[in-house]
Amino acid sequence: MKQVLMRPSAAREFEALSARDRDLVDATIDRFARTGEGDVKMLVDADRHLRLRAGDWRIRFVFEQPDIIRVLSIRHRREAYR
Repeated sequence: MKQVLMRPSAAREFEALSARDRDLVDATIDRFARTGEGDVKMLVDADRHLRLRAGDWRIRFVFEQPDIIRVLSIRHRREAYR
């Protein structure tokens, strides 16, 4: 299982989510960290940034080392790519 670390700003975004959305995002990140499964795409405009989709939420992250995932932001899909 990969270790998941969050930037302080991403942790604040996570805490601001509703309980239902927080559970969805948490389950999606956990499943990806354990199995590598999920809707992941490499972002074209950002260096090494990837996007994990969790319903209407987009989780931007990078692999800092092969076993460490650094979550950069958690945003709604209408705000994620601005």
